[in-house]
Amino acid sequence: MSAASPLPEVRNGPLWRLAARRWRRRPLQYLLCILGIALGVAMLVSIDLASGSAQRAFSLSTDAITGRTTHRLVAIGPGGVPENTFVELRRRFPEIPAAPVIEAYGRAEELDGELVRLVGVDLFSEAPFRGFLGGDGGRQKSGGNGFVPFLTQPGTAVIATETAERFGLHPGAADGSGSLHLDLAGRTTALQLVGRVSSDSSLERRGLETLLLVDIATAQDLLDPTGAEAVPAVGQIDLILEGPAQEAALREWLPRGLKLESAAARGNAVQQMTAAFELNLTAMSLLAMVVGIFLIYNTVTFSVVQRRSLFGVLRCLGVTRGQLFTLILGEAALFSLVGSLLGLVLGVLLGRSVVGLITQTINDFYFVVSVRQISLSGFTLAKGMLVGVASALLASALPAWEAMATPPQMTLQRSSLEAGWQRLLPGFLLAALLCGSLGVLLLRWDSRGLVPAFAGLFALLMGAALLMPPVLVAAMQGLGWASRGLGVVARLAPRDILRSLSRTAVAVAALMVAVSVIVGLSIMIGSFRGTVVTWLDQTLQADLFVSPPSTTANRVLGKVDPAIVGAIAGRPDLRAMVTYNNFDVHLVDQDRNITLIAAGGDVSAGRRPYAWVRPGLDDPFAALEAREGVILSEAVYLRDGQSAIPEQVRLETPEGERSFPVIAVIYDYSSDRGSVLMDRAQVAELWHDDSVASLGLFLAPGADADAVAAELRQGFGSRQSLLVQTNGSLRQGSLEIFDRTFAITGALQLLTVVVAFIGIFSTLMSLQLERGREFAVLRATGMTPRQLGRLTLLETGLMGLLAGACSMPLGFVLAWVLVHVINVRSFGWTLQIALEPRFFIQSLLIAVGAAVLAGLYPAQRLARMSISEALRQE
Repeated sequence: MSAASPLPEVRNGPLWRLAARRWRRRPLQYLLCILGIALGVAMLVSIDLASGSAQRAFSLSTDAITGRTTHRLVAIGPGGVPENTFVELRRRFPEIPAAPVIEAYGRAEELDGELVRLVGVDLFSEAPFRGFLGGDGGRQKSGGNGFVPFLTQPGTAVIATETAERFGLHPGAADGSGSLHLDLAGRTTALQLVGRVSSDSSLERRGLETLLLVDIATAQDLLDPTGAEAVPAVGQIDLILEGPAQEAALREWLPRGLKLESAAARGNAVQQMTAAFELNLTAMSLLAMVVGIFLIYNTVTFSVVQRRSLFGVLRCLGVTRGQLFTLILGEAALFSLVGSLLGLVLGVLLGRSVVGLITQTINDFYFVVSVRQISLSGFTLAKGMLVGVASALLASALPAWEAMATPPQMTLQRSSLEAGWQRLLPGFLLAALLCGSLGVLLLRWDSRGLVPAFAGLFALLMGAALLMPPVLVAAMQGLGWASRGLGVVARLAPRDILRSLSRTAVAVAALMVAVSVIVGLSIMIGSFRGTVVTWLDQTLQADLFVSPPSTTANRVLGKVDPAIVGAIAGRPDLRAMVTYNNFDVHLVDQDRNITLIAAGGDVSAGRRPYAWVRPGLDDPFAALEAREGVILSEAVYLRDGQSAIPEQVRLETPEGERSFPVIAVIYDYSSDRGSVLMDRAQVAELWHDDSVASLGLFLAPGADADAVAAELRQGFGSRQSLLVQTNGSLRQGSLEIFDRTFAITGALQLLTVVVAFIGIFSTLMSLQLERGREFAVLRATGMTPRQLGRLTLLETGLMGLLAGACSMPLGFVLAWVLVHVINVRSFGWTLQIALEPRFFIQSLLIAVGAAVLAGLYPAQRLARMSISEALRQE
């Protein structure tokens, strides 16, 4: 033979045919693996799609209004931009396109009560800005007389073509289909629909669906029907600036009380508001993916173990290490691809279900948005696919490497893998220590970001999972020693678990992590709810609470009619009345917006708990009325990573920046933005706004709260509908908002446990198949089918019991991190951990129940096994 003879051609086809034959013989094992991957990917994709759809809907609606706007003139405060400013601007800068705009939110019964965004525009100024109103790139469709009555007749509106068709409205019609009854902060007004708008752009059409366009004069009448404002105002003035020179000239000209901001500023602010909320949901969905990784590892490991003898024969026949490695990783890639594709489909379906929950939470806490359909994001789908495939390849890498590196003679020995795991026990201890230390370092890292905190949390979970093999060995050895005087089934169960350590340890670790998540989240949610209940009991002391009906459950966007405020104040059955107003104010020190609350009294009647009070100060609200300073909520500084209470805060006012001493810090769980309380008279003086958004009424002794509430609702209905709530109903409503906020968390908990259940079920099925001959020998030597079933259920019960027991301390650590680190960085709230026995009992029952339930089917199969066939399998 020549020395230069060519190398034999390496072909992988026969290997793949052998693999395909195994897939057909053991389909359930691989189907469970595919399902685990699919559920993990589905959770990640659904959360991304749902939260992204809410952001997308708000952005599309905002973009439709923004058009080609580059900058805006806005007021520093709630009063709006004086109308004469627009006239002065046009005279001073005729070359700069400018258009006044007014925005508000309401509901219309003809639109099934859906949120609608009212936009007041000046058609004569609109051409350069918004294409759907006749500018470049758009077109308009109108019914009746089109936009002529829109300009000439008061009380007219234009609606999107798609919205009109969906609800059977006919602009220009003389019957009821040509009108809308719009409710704005309790005032209902009939608007005549006179036209339609649409666009050639599908995205712009989606943005138009929630808009209702009116003339700017009509908008002013709708929002201020009494003409209480001395100077007519608009919400903002849109501008198109062509360079820094125009921007500099405008800033130099700006009247006092106004500021110039970029059109993108609003979108950036909205994204910052919801970033922490979305990251928390994403991290929760990733937990299921982590549990899924254990499942994938178990499936691939068992697949390798079952074929070790086959791999040894193939290696002896000339199959290379690289071919084996490629085969195992190729199988994992194929199944992960199928599972990820299935996960994308499930994620879209699940996203349609949870988008309502996420949208409602965003409405309650952040901004007003109406989502009618989820937006399919290519980036989200690609990310889900990548995470699914990458997780599977990562989980498969270790068993694939082991199969490649093991010599042929070792692969023919079934016990070599388990012996290797026994030798690795000290390594597991060291790895667990390193992961735990890394987690502690990341959590203690002085950072405002949530990513290091979640990374530290995942490191702790991984450390606990790595600690499971040594813990499992110690526990089973102890049980084996304790069961020496018991029956054969009790003695066999711990030994069998130890003999299959490479699979049982992973299954127990996956179940432990999943159940610990339930424990941790249950403690966190229970602590949060208990803290909120205590806070509500201490803070809400008024008998009745009055406000305009709002488009959101947690924020008041409208104002109470001043005449109604005066009438209520004069009631003889009233002992005291507290007024509140709120609007956004810019916190200069942190360059972000917070909520300014104009407080006309203390709704807690002096019972409010304080996180801090200035030394020597007895009554913070008395000092507030004396204008000695302001009261902060703790979220103002805690959310930004500051532990020290600021001595003063700098706020942007119409007269310029002003500093205010901090006299006290309160707990406030109604908003994570942070709030600052100031005396109402001082707010009226600095921000020129003395309106009232809500009232707290303290009734005289003997007055019936329910009767007074009914009288208030009926007495002012012709002028303004009022939301009048008793103390109990307001507390109940607040807790309903809380429960609704955490409903999505409960769904994620359930899916995580389902993935863990699939993991332990897969493990038991695998062990049953692997130990078929061993079970047949036991049956042949006299063990009854009932004893064999009891053995299987005892093994699964012991695995579940150990997972449940270990999940308790791990769940407490998880809860501590969630409450004291992640919650503070996300929302700036201080919570008191509440430990209830039911949380731990529940976790133990779930772990044992899931394990025993997963063992029922394998136990039934063992009872029906054919002894002769099982003995012949090897």
